[in-house]
Amino acid sequence: MHEILSALPPQSIVLDLGSGAGSFDGACLRGKVVRVDLERPANPSGSFVQADAAALPFPSALFDAIIANHSLEHVGDLDGTLREIGRVIQPGGALYIAVPDADTFADRLYRWLGEGGGHVNAFTNDRDLCAAIAAATGLPHAATRLLHSGYSFLNRKIHAMPRRAYLCGGGYEWTLRLATHAFRLSDRWFHTRLSVYGWACYFGSVAPIDPAPRSNVCIRCGSGHAAAWLGALGRVKRFGLIRYYACPACGARNLYTGDRPA
Repeated sequence: MHEILSALPPQSIVLDLGSGAGSFDGACLRGKVVRVDLERPANPSGSFVQADAAALPFPSALFDAIIANHSLEHVGDLDGTLREIGRVIQPGGALYIAVPDADTFADRLYRWLGEGGGHVNAFTNDRDLCAAIAAATGLPHAATRLLHSGYSFLNRKIHAMPRRAYLCGGGYEWTLRLATHAFRLSDRWFHTRLSVYGWACYFGSVAPIDPAPRSNVCIRCGSGHAAAWLGALGRVKRFGLIRYYACPACGARNLYTGDRPA
């Protein structure tokens, strides 16, 4: 989403839809951000409005950009929500939507651990999804990036673990570190999709997007980092044959793999 946020001019207004307390740090934005969710979080950041995504209390064409980061899988009225996105965004606006692929191991595990995890919409085809979004909002599809998972929803330092999580390593970071690295290697060598989680989809007036996947996703904060960027920062270290990096966002140690082309 930061490709969109960093390119916005001053005084822009951004809608963070289905955000809870916030799906991104407003400090990275030179304009104003309005957070919207059906339930009011304990500590909302910035301007917060409690509202149904399918009935937004805003005038038409208000927002320069809309971010829906892992929220569409939770909305009850998907068609109505997409129509409202198209109504409140400016004709030349930018839209970012990230959703899980319901066919992946990562999302199935998440739903199993969370007894559904609140997911009421199951997306299994990114092309069909992007076509539906473009038709409902009137914004052309610009790019799609495959999203990988660091399985941070299993991290016991961040989340309270249900008892069944002990069947998945107990949420300890050393188990997540080994498992996510093994999953990425399995995907590379055997063409599995164990490290894949979903898609990030871009619409409207956005700068050219590099669609290459970012497979190095932090096991603690869930931030994805391009392998080349980690190398340029000097974050990648070596211990014998093992390469690792400290996450630039939270400092957690992760095992490192190079990215594959889109």
